Amino acid sequence: MIISYKILMADTVLKNILLQYNKKKTSAEYDAEIRKQEIYKKYPQLTEIDNKLTFLAISTTKSLINNNNKDLLDELTINIDKLKKEKNKILKSINIAPNFFEPHYECNICKDTGYITNSNYTTSMCSCLKQKLYDEQYNMSNISNLNTQNFDNFCELYYSNEINENKYHTNISPRENINLIKNICLNFIKNFENPSQKNLLFTGNTGLGKTFLSSCIANEIIKNGKNVLYQTAPVMLDSIIDYRFGKNRDSNILESILTVDLLIIDDLGTECINNMKFTELFNIINTRLLNQTKITKTIISTNLSLKNLYSNYDERIVSRLVGNYDICYFFGDDIRFKKKSEN
Repeated sequence: MIISYKILMADTVLKNILLQYNKKKTSAEYDAEIRKQEIYKKYPQLTEIDNKLTFLAISTTKSLINNNNKDLLDELTINIDKLKKEKNKILKSINIAPNFFEPHYECNICKDTGYITNSNYTTSMCSCLKQKLYDEQYNMSNISNLNTQNFDNFCELYYSNEINENKYHTNISPRENINLIKNICLNFIKNFENPSQKNLLFTGNTGLGKTFLSSCIANEIIKNGKNVLYQTAPVMLDSIIDYRFGKNRDSNILESILTVDLLIIDDLGTECINNMKFTELFNIINTRLLNQTKITKTIISTNLSLKNLYSNYDERIVSRLVGNYDICYFFGDDIRFKKKSEN
């Protein structure tokens, strides 16, 4: 009964999202028609041109079907071109761009249908719909609040500008360090499609911006048409093990974790550790590193130091992290307290 309920819920989520898509598409097309009617009412000559263009388009089609001579087709084409230029001239004179009458879809790739037609005439789910499903079914609140968790709201002033080698064991300030990490993040986004671009490992105490910067990256990656899946380590590993033991028939979660463009694993080290989870974690990290069909990148965030990672995890796991991840060490004072004091 539980399994059937989960499958039913997943199906319901997709149906609800597609209903939302249909409403967005209908609204965008209705608004476009209203814009057109308002302008055409003021400039009736545009209606006349459109009617002529429609007539010529029909004539051209008939001519092609009846295999009429080339001279007639050339004449029709010339007349169509003249009318289009005349229309564009009128629109330019009233400061209206040619695309003004087109629907303003939220996603111009699928035009708010959720699906795209491939070169072989098959259909597949658009990246925007995949992301909606990830957000609804798997992603936590950390990744959904992208309106505030983005680089526009990044503020290095929350980090001290003082150097304290005794406390932080480094000769740079927390502020200089966070700016270095920010640049690493921006470089990661810029070179996301580069196979040689390393993954990211964020390590440091709580309240230093690890989750925030992960969300900043997610925001930009999603804007670039890629998909992002956010999981805390405990939830992710428990979900996979439940699937292995037949407690959860949602095989999509495992496939998504292994193949999603960007996987963010938060809170590594807070899960209950056992050999089975070691194996699953290694499989996730290793499979994503070896993916041959597409570029997949991973961000892992942990409160554990590199030394503690070696103590807590299989050497195979840590060696993959050290060899294939840019390690970003966060240090400083908990910025959450500073933000609270401002409110």
